[in-house]
Amino acid sequence: MFERRKTRQIELGTLKVGGDAPVTVQSMTKTDTRNVEATLLQIWALEAAGCDIVRCAVPVKEAAEKLGEIKRQIRIPLVADIHFNYRLALIALDQGVDGLRLNPGNIGGKQIVMEVVAAAKERKIPIRIGVNGGSLEKDLLATYGGPTAQGIVESALRHIRILEDCNYPEMKVSLKASDPAMMIEAYRLLADQVEYPFHLGVTEAGTPGVGTIKSAVGLGTLLAEGIGDTIRVSLSADPTEEVRVGIDILKALGLRQGGLTFVSCPSCGRADVDLVALAKACEDKLRGLNEEIHVAVMGCEVNGPGEARAADIGVAGGKGIGLIFRKGEVVRKVPEAQIVDAMWEEVESFIAERKAAEGAAGP
Repeated sequence: MFERRKTRQIELGTLKVGGDAPVTVQSMTKTDTRNVEATLLQIWALEAAGCDIVRCAVPVKEAAEKLGEIKRQIRIPLVADIHFNYRLALIALDQGVDGLRLNPGNIGGKQIVMEVVAAAKERKIPIRIGVNGGSLEKDLLATYGGPTAQGIVESALRHIRILEDCNYPEMKVSLKASDPAMMIEAYRLLADQVEYPFHLGVTEAGTPGVGTIKSAVGLGTLLAEGIGDTIRVSLSADPTEEVRVGIDILKALGLRQGGLTFVSCPSCGRADVDLVALAKACEDKLRGLNEEIHVAVMGCEVNGPGEARAADIGVAGGKGIGLIFRKGEVVRKVPEAQIVDAMWEEVESFIAERKAAEGAAGP
């Protein structure tokens, strides 16, 4: 296992970020924050998907004034996302949010930032200095001839120094760009210059296809180097999809345990079953399952039986039939049309029996 970069630790509500705390997964609601009911429904779905921190857009005063009502009805830390109007940050703090995100490129000058910091300091609310390549200060764009990793870092350092001048180290930093290579370079450049935790993200990554790839490359590269304390996958999709991808990135690196582990073979000319369709159907059936379980769907005699036996629940598809494995043993042989339902029944039974055994064992 790689060594994590050593950082200060901050707290969003009761959740710790940085230091020796686990890497957390964030997302952002895509509702109008003024619509409390719609926003709550989305946050509750994010909670169920395993999201650790949620952020809400606060573009107008009416949205800021709804944050307290939202905060009282959720279980994960709430961060207010502030651009352009610093007064919205002051209202959000009064509403009891757990954190602020400020964009140095559009929030205003030093005096404005200091006013927000003073209000946050009274409540010990952390501030994320969120720099985006797409909204750098004009003088930095002129100096560097456009958005660059060096410009992103310089922007972040300006505002880090403001908070340090205010004797307020309760911060985390993000250096996002839509180009994974640029964001990787930016985080690397800053990693040895400050001790604050980093929030990682490839901003505006795209739709789930390309966005997942860009996020896995950008976030995965840095996390594998020990850089990063909390992450967000930015996708043009339902926010629960962002959480799913973020969790999968962490699990692939051994930085998060639990939940569903799903493996399937890519298929080849040896397969006697439409493995691509079968794997997709099984994955869709399992979508939303947050229980810790390992499911494998395989389609030929080379690696299939071994992978299927190694899983909690395994499927080995054949010509017109499917074998269902449970902890290495074949428990069912079913027609091809029944494979998905049989797999799901065994998953449900496996989880139910485990819970019953845990309950019998007691605390």
